[in-house]
Amino acid sequence: MNIATARLCPIEAEPLRVPQRIAVVTDAWAPQMNGVVRTLATTVGVLEDWGHDVTVISPDQFRSMPCPTYPEIRLAFTAPGAVGRRLAALAPDAVHIATEGPLGFAARRFCVGKGVAFTTAYHTQFPEYVARRTGLPADWFWRYIRWFHSPARRIMVATESIRSELRDRGLSRLHHWSRGVDLSCFTPDAPPPLEYADLPRPIQLYVGRVAVEKNLDAFLTLDTPGSKVLVGDGPALAELAARYPAVRFLGRRSGRELAGCYAGADVFVFPSRTDTFGLVLVESLACGTPVAAFPVAGPRDIVTAECGALSESLERAIAGALTCSSRDCARIGAQYSWEAATDQFRAGLVASGEVRATP
Repeated sequence: MNIATARLCPIEAEPLRVPQRIAVVTDAWAPQMNGVVRTLATTVGVLEDWGHDVTVISPDQFRSMPCPTYPEIRLAFTAPGAVGRRLAALAPDAVHIATEGPLGFAARRFCVGKGVAFTTAYHTQFPEYVARRTGLPADWFWRYIRWFHSPARRIMVATESIRSELRDRGLSRLHHWSRGVDLSCFTPDAPPPLEYADLPRPIQLYVGRVAVEKNLDAFLTLDTPGSKVLVGDGPALAELAARYPAVRFLGRRSGRELAGCYAGADVFVFPSRTDTFGLVLVESLACGTPVAAFPVAGPRDIVTAECGALSESLERAIAGALTCSSRDCARIGAQYSWEAATDQFRAGLVASGEVRATP
């Protein structure tokens, strides 16, 4: 099979058969720590367990530089055609372009130029993120998003809210790809961290990147009883730690330690307005901890009255979430498995195209 000579597939491309060779092109990969990386790494792991041959093309394979204002993210520099040559050599049965960065751009250019069918995913509210960091209108960046994703045979989205937004923005061929949680790790009986022992209740927890787009000031400026705890790392950590000395910053945690941070808290507070899903939401619920958030995409697709509260007043949302049952939260969180999510991803892939030798 030679993907470089693939003929253009019809709009309704053939579904992928199993097991097959899959190429995933992403600008977000280890050692980055964020929801996109965790989603992709877990999905790749499950696909490999199911017998697929998965190759990831990621920034660690190229020369790169730190992204301005986001040094943890590496922007890859590639020679012209480098990504395309790798795809041609791999000859995958399906190509998935996960991100809109330099590697995703190079893969898109190759696939469009060679008539290779591919899928994409809309993982983050990219226009809103960039707008927050540049002060420029988000609509300017939506033009790039429409251009980038429009040739994809399918665009994978995590929630109905994001599906509606992309449809309103002129994008179609949308496919549902949810997210999961490791239910063997994130459980209500995970032991809480020692730092919780002397903290006044209720403990209000945030887990995630400590960055401007997460809107953390909306949480940290609240005058609520109890204690505020932040778990995670990011470019705004030092500044926020200096501005909010009463807040406990626990740094990066993972695995069972992270599960204990959720399970030992009384409420999980999610102030972000720009996430497409929020893996931390289902991790918290699986640990039996209710969620307080704004009524925006992500939370409104996951959080019900049984497992949390949504309000434009975050203080009111916290008060409402504190009345929820831990058992109900854990029951709802248990509905999200990585196996189910990966099956949705696999169902969304399309065959890269009929391959014939060049005449």
